[in-house]
Amino acid sequence: MIWLSSVTTVVAVLGVTVLAAFSPLMAVRTIDVMGTTRIDASAVRESLSSQLGKPLPLIDYGGIRRELDRYRLIRSYSTEAVPPGTLVVRIVERTPIGLIRSGNAYDLVDQAGVVISSTVQKPGGYPVITTSGRPGTSSAKQSFSASASVLAVLPSSLLPRVTAISASSADDVSFTLGGKKVVWGSTSDAELKATVLTALLKAAPRASVYDVSSPHAPVTR
Repeated sequence: MIWLSSVTTVVAVLGVTVLAAFSPLMAVRTIDVMGTTRIDASAVRESLSSQLGKPLPLIDYGGIRRELDRYRLIRSYSTEAVPPGTLVVRIVERTPIGLIRSGNAYDLVDQAGVVISSTVQKPGGYPVITTSGRPGTSSAKQSFSASASVLAVLPSSLLPRVTAISASSADDVSFTLGGKKVVWGSTSDAELKATVLTALLKAAPRASVYDVSSPHAPVTR
């Protein structure tokens, strides 16, 4: 009798819990979109409006993925169902790193080469990335990847001062830093090179060339 009573109680509790979870009281009534700057949050909410009215356990996460995949400026996202009726969508937008000339326009791109915006006037605050080879070729892609990886490791104190960067290959990256030339070399030892470059700029502020291609034996001239 005790065993039967315990089982009955557990089943009853589970039944009530399931009914509550699937009841209209636990349906999506609000969609909160967080983390957007360039992306219109209201447009994202409208795209996900098909989730409104669905019980939280029945949210169509596959449908959410398909809708959000249409936004090229979304790098990643996460979702959270918050009882009693809120769906929270946290978005991480793509971060621009530089400009690529495209005809008479400038394409603002992220580290993956995804175009964030295009303008005829050159936007300030971003370096112009020059690649080797014709656009779309493997050499151009490797060249861009090398330049992008270098920009990604530069400290925030140096990155805004970079005006142009180029890579003839993955082993030959160089850039202009406030009128000074920096010979970076290969993409290896990137963090060490960034540290050495920062120290050299302080130790030899009047130099015009900073060569950190061999970070253990850097050269200035």
